[in-house]
Amino acid sequence: MAETNRLPAGGRIDRTRRIRLTFNGAALDARSGDTVASALIANGVKLVGRSFKYHRPRGILSHGSDEPNALLNVSRGPGRSDPNNRATVVEATEGLALSTQNHWPSLETDIGAVNDVLAPIFVAGFYYKTFMWPAKAWHKLYEPVIRAAAGLGVAPTEPDPDRYVHRNAHCDVLVVGAGPAGLAAALAASESGKRVILADEQAEMGGTLLHDLTSTIDGVPASAFVAQALATLAARENVVLLPRTTAFGYYNHNHVVLTERVTDALAKPAANLPRERLWQVRAKEVVIATGSHERPLAFADNDRPGIMLAESIRVFVNRYAALPGRRVVIATTGASAYQAALDCKAAGLDVTVVDLRAEEACGPELASARAAGVEVLTSHTVVGSTGRKAVTGLIVAPVSGGTVGARRTLACDAVGMSGGWTPAVHLFSQSRGKLAFDPALDAFLPGTPVQANCSAGACRGLYDLSACLADGWAAGAKAAGLSGTRDFSAPASFTGFQPVRVMPTDGEPRKVRAFIDFQNDVTAKDVKLAVQEGFKSVEHVKRYTTTGMATDQGKSSNMNALGIISQTLGKDVPQVGTTTFRPPYTPVTFGAIVGQSRGALFDPIRTAPLHDWAVAHGARFENVALWRRAWYFAKPGEDMHAAVRRECRAVREGVGIFDASTLGKIEVVGPDAAEFMNRIYPNAWLKLEPGKCRYGLMLKEDGFVFDDGVVARMAPDRFHVTTTTGGAPRVLSHMEDYLQTEWPDLKVYLTSTTEQWAVIALQGPKAREVLAPLVDDIDLSPEAFPHMSVRTGHILGVPTRLFRVSFTGELGFEINVPSDHARAVWEALWEKGQAHGITPYGTETMHVLRAERGFIIVGQDTDGTVTPDDLGLGGMVSKVKPDFVGKRSLVRPDMLRADRKQLVGLLTDDPKTVLDEGAQIVEDTNQPLPMTMIGHVTSSYWSDACGRSIALALVSGGRARKGTRLHVTMPTGFATVQVVDPVFFDAKGTRVNGTPQPAAAA
Repeated sequence: MAETNRLPAGGRIDRTRRIRLTFNGAALDARSGDTVASALIANGVKLVGRSFKYHRPRGILSHGSDEPNALLNVSRGPGRSDPNNRATVVEATEGLALSTQNHWPSLETDIGAVNDVLAPIFVAGFYYKTFMWPAKAWHKLYEPVIRAAAGLGVAPTEPDPDRYVHRNAHCDVLVVGAGPAGLAAALAASESGKRVILADEQAEMGGTLLHDLTSTIDGVPASAFVAQALATLAARENVVLLPRTTAFGYYNHNHVVLTERVTDALAKPAANLPRERLWQVRAKEVVIATGSHERPLAFADNDRPGIMLAESIRVFVNRYAALPGRRVVIATTGASAYQAALDCKAAGLDVTVVDLRAEEACGPELASARAAGVEVLTSHTVVGSTGRKAVTGLIVAPVSGGTVGARRTLACDAVGMSGGWTPAVHLFSQSRGKLAFDPALDAFLPGTPVQANCSAGACRGLYDLSACLADGWAAGAKAAGLSGTRDFSAPASFTGFQPVRVMPTDGEPRKVRAFIDFQNDVTAKDVKLAVQEGFKSVEHVKRYTTTGMATDQGKSSNMNALGIISQTLGKDVPQVGTTTFRPPYTPVTFGAIVGQSRGALFDPIRTAPLHDWAVAHGARFENVALWRRAWYFAKPGEDMHAAVRRECRAVREGVGIFDASTLGKIEVVGPDAAEFMNRIYPNAWLKLEPGKCRYGLMLKEDGFVFDDGVVARMAPDRFHVTTTTGGAPRVLSHMEDYLQTEWPDLKVYLTSTTEQWAVIALQGPKAREVLAPLVDDIDLSPEAFPHMSVRTGHILGVPTRLFRVSFTGELGFEINVPSDHARAVWEALWEKGQAHGITPYGTETMHVLRAERGFIIVGQDTDGTVTPDDLGLGGMVSKVKPDFVGKRSLVRPDMLRADRKQLVGLLTDDPKTVLDEGAQIVEDTNQPLPMTMIGHVTSSYWSDACGRSIALALVSGGRARKGTRLHVTMPTGFATVQVVDPVFFDAKGTRVNGTPQPAAAA
């Protein structure tokens, strides 16, 4: 293709830099500075897609982010293929491969167009009315067909080779939009010296000033004013300019999220650059200067390729020197479209204006057009168009007193339509600001803000150039804490319009297919039908008809749809309301949202300091929270069960070594540390002596168990708190929340030390014998160092916090050393333990050993609805403390019911049967379906020490059921079990003191 529709001069494109693209395989010429849309227009391409439902031919409608029709698949090379790209925002770069979507076998000949013939049956709500019968046909008949037809483009299947990054930024003033109001706001705010960020979605900043060839601002052309303003801003160190950056979400506390397209405009980007950068900006003040969107007119067949928005024709002609056509008809109900007509005339095009307004209702724009030789037909309506894959004519007729006169067809190859303007209030609405309807402007405008922001320019209904500039300056100055205003000298703009929902027609209005939502093929009669069928809420109408649910999110369709709803209901527009403006403002790539959190970083794995040793010694691993932990150490020929049995025997009979470094660890320090611990835990802490440990259950406000762990008092003002591996972040957050919001008077400091300390658990009857030779400044004797104590000293000269604790029921030590020294200490223990048969063990063995002793694991033996008493640990809860987290909830009647689920042990009648964890428990197998479930199995293992299977379970009224028999679901039926105490081995706990007297098997 060649640039047959390119003006020989003008525009902001660089004619010296030629770009080659392909469109459906055909070569396409472009110039640097083009968008894909302007390149297509310059090459005479009008047909660019097919509509979603009817597969009607569609062309480019707009020039910006509100484009509903020109959605293309864009390929930038291997693995870089994206569907549903708006041709109006994609910049033309060398080598782009563009292809159209939603058609078969080709764009020109689309079998799906048969739907257009069947349009009378595809009315609003067709899906809901049709696919309800027969009742059983959905999954077999309808769903496969609908899923195959759904969507426009095809999602890529190859991995995305590009990189995306996130960046956080803070500023005093964030200005969104760099049109006239935004530039003025940034200039004013930056004079204060405060930090200013100016973001705009276009490749060039300047907004409407970039295609304004006639206006002057303070005596200089609009384009020169833009250049001067940007040069001034760029020279100021307190200003950050972000072109190609869309503010798509406005959240609480002036948190605005933006996406910056970094490399899409580069044919050969540097390898170190990300494709997109997501900015999370926290601003003290936000100036919203997002402009407004032109409304299309609703008339019969208003969707033919070549029918565009009037301002967009002006943009393509002036900014890109691309001609949408040579015989142009501008159809309007307002004044601004006359400027498009004048600019087209100045470019040498044949132009006619069709204005619905009466001659006397027009302003100076009418005289200007006629003085320039433009034919103007006032008091004329548009009743249709001609052509199929491109518009060839516009059918117009005079209107007088509501009567439509004789039709005539104006031959044309382009139509510019303008039904007025709709302020872009999306970000303001996202900030939870309330909108106010202005009948004079027929639009919702920003009302009272909820956050620290203000709106300026066209997004609050100001359409005159000088007014926009002055308003932006005032908003920027106010946001920066300055006072004063500034007047800008600029010619008066053509403003004002007559709102029209559907153009008057001489036929039956209900038969006119006037499109409201171009992408979803929603017509004016669809909206009317939805209301007539009982859908009075605008949100319901939106979903019933799908209007406003396209990729443009109703930017071009919402106000026309609202107007039709209000007319049909006989209510004013404010009574109808508007749809909810949710983020994102425009589509955002998944890559930008995910950022660097993909692949290995999507679910990052943390490894303990001893991970490499475990790998070298044959460990199999499991993921626990974000950690990769040694699951078991299999010897050649062993499966997991054999390895675990061997490891369990080693701990019970000799000594085992276990990496417990992943335990959460929090340092609680300060004069009020003991008082803080006393409030955050249900048991007592004030009298715990330094050097002693205590087991603590942490509760939520609802009284349910939240986490648990051993806590050591290192000094009067210092506690070493351990948590579960997965619970460390939430426990620290829980503590910080109460410290900052409930007890800010307490002098306490919280520090996560999980990575500071590596923890080596040495467990078994021989543990003291292995440890003693390596420690010379801690007395390890039972009398000097009893169970549940902590000592500080050195091991191999390395500082250590040595805990005498056990999660296995055996004599145990947990050796805390700085992580950098973990490997050396571990290997020394390993060497000393060889004479005693030392054995490394993993998490599965740890689970078996603790279950034999009835020790719980929070999150496995609890389910978020368990209290301390449910676990048989009610004695831990202080009866004398005035308050602690969860205290009031523990005395609620439901917490004291006898039928609450309580932790018990289960023994199967067949000792070899190992129950399934999560299996349901019933009292009687002869009851009718559905059976009443009274509990579930929480932990289940084979125990070598007990010579049989064991299980823990939560059972309704469990403690009162001891000695009774229940039934547990199994894949083949039910297993009969006896309810017993949850401690299966060494019920008296003598082994923890290193006295391994054989205990009776469970």
